[in-house]
Amino acid sequence: MRPERTLAAGAAVVLAVTVLLAALVPGIVATPEEDDVRPSRFDVTETTISPGKIGGSTATLSVTTRLEHFGGDAENVTVLFRATDTDTGLVATTIRRDLDTVEGRREVPVTANLSVPREGGYRIDTIVYEDGRRVRTGRTTVRGVGTLGPDYAESTTDFERFDGAPASFPAVEYSVQSVEGNRTTLNVSAYLTNAGDGPAGDVRLVVTARQVDSSIVADRASTTVGTVRAGRTVTPSVELGVPSQYNYYLDAVLWRDGVIVSTARAPASLDPTESVPVNTTTREVGLRVGEFAEEGEGPERTPQPEATGTPVGAEGPGFGIGAAAVALLGAGLLARRWSA
Repeated sequence: MRPERTLAAGAAVVLAVTVLLAALVPGIVATPEEDDVRPSRFDVTETTISPGKIGGSTATLSVTTRLEHFGGDAENVTVLFRATDTDTGLVATTIRRDLDTVEGRREVPVTANLSVPREGGYRIDTIVYEDGRRVRTGRTTVRGVGTLGPDYAESTTDFERFDGAPASFPAVEYSVQSVEGNRTTLNVSAYLTNAGDGPAGDVRLVVTARQVDSSIVADRASTTVGTVRAGRTVTPSVELGVPSQYNYYLDAVLWRDGVIVSTARAPASLDPTESVPVNTTTREVGLRVGEFAEEGEGPERTPQPEATGTPVGAEGPGFGIGAAAVALLGAGLLARRWSA
């Protein structure tokens, strides 16, 4: 047999075997994969905001947006977070997050920490870019940022608010301990509750008696509150000495590490003829400021005589005595001459 025929027969056999195997075993002959040319698509499914670090003048808002991706691969994906003041419309801050390439159908969480002034409310915009093109936006709003307490002022010990009790039920109350002359000694106590899950305390209670009509501070005292067990209420007290026959505001301030944690106020009526006003009105109260001076403070002042309009021994305006006598004498001579 000629070599040409032998080679042709062998090639035919190989081709037949290959065709047979391709028919019996799918996928044995590899074909080049086609690129996924489907368009990509994003949806903003959810945006949540939680407080981060809270300072005295700024607050950090932790914003998490969940993006759902469909279709083909998305390249050069960027997410822009923007916080805008709802009152002024001014942009407070912006942050950009790069995601590079997003493949397949999946949900992608993106988080950014926005630092804004600790006041008012903000509109949070989430903008998704793909290759520099805006493809999706989301928006949410947060209010009351100014009510977030600074981290340095956090304390689980606070004045008891008496949930369910009448609104007028005070967290600060007083009793008259003694009265001597024109001085009244008050025993002032406050209800402090630890609302946390563990022991707390190491706070200082400062109570000030402030006269209602003049806002003069009549007296001030403080006491240290030790450890308060979780869920417990304590009633620390102080003594204040004030002039009698006046009405006062008892202002209680809770301090921790040099920072005011909370405040409370209660009225103290020592004047039996009137009550502490809820709204400010103008009236005569006969206030004697000297009664609010601390004992032994400064020398006594002698009242000075009231000055008169004309000093003694000095002539006032108008004619003097001599001029008046000359005028009378002249008038008499003139009358006598006319009579003659």
